Amino acid sequence: MTAIKAAEAGGLKLNMQPDNRLISATSKLVFRAVCKSYGTRSATRNATLALDALDLQVGDAEIFSILGPTGCGKSTAMNMVAGFEFPSAGSVYLDNQEIIGPGPDRAVVFQQPSLFPWLTVLDNITLGVKCRGMPSTEYARRAAHLLKAVELEGFASHYPYQLSGGMQQRVQIARALIAEPKVLLMDEPFGALDSQTRLLMQKLVLRLWSEYRPTIIFITHDVAEAIFVSDRIFVMTRRPGRKKMAVEISESKPRTDSFISSSKFVDLQRVLLGALQEEVQRT
Repeated sequence: MTAIKAAEAGGLKLNMQPDNRLISATSKLVFRAVCKSYGTRSATRNATLALDALDLQVGDAEIFSILGPTGCGKSTAMNMVAGFEFPSAGSVYLDNQEIIGPGPDRAVVFQQPSLFPWLTVLDNITLGVKCRGMPSTEYARRAAHLLKAVELEGFASHYPYQLSGGMQQRVQIARALIAEPKVLLMDEPFGALDSQTRLLMQKLVLRLWSEYRPTIIFITHDVAEAIFVSDRIFVMTRRPGRKKMAVEISESKPRTDSFISSSKFVDLQRVLLGALQEEVQRT
């Protein structure tokens, strides 16, 4: 029995076909025939096609992970949702409105915390909403709640250099959530952390998701991490990035350590690693 057949026998739903569904009323994010190339018109022979006719849909409050080999366009796709980059062809929609730039309805958590070193934890968390004019009573209330939620209650007056990498990343997550965005974009957020801290952070993401219920786009190279946090995993081909497969994770959230050792988890990990290795070898 192949890894894919074994995974399907275990109850996993694998979708190997392009996503050609009509835009659903429950779709929060939609990519429609998105292409992205880098290069000038005067040097088209040297242009690099990063994404090619990419179609995908992400549901409201879904945790949607994207896997793929290095250079396949994962971060490019995320940057389009953030409004930092734009398609060369096709469109990206949020709530049926085309994305034309950044907005407070989307927040980004980067791999490196990118905190302001001269600001305290509390000031780092609240700076953005202060600048957007949120009343002090409101941002103080939200910040106090988030500091408790990310287990940093006693660190409001600390500076970033006084925190561990995992603690700095918690500050960045709190800073992203204080505006209560519709979409949380996480670009390899735990890639620099050790394995034990990563698992703790993954569980934190699931706890915060259960409270705030944002749609989460989660970029990662770690197959086990994607399986643990996701409702659905989208695997991309080598560059130019297209859909290779999509996988539904039916395990209820929050997830426990026992899920990691289950046959369902192991079978799915085998399928995804095989799919990624296939693309790496083609590269």
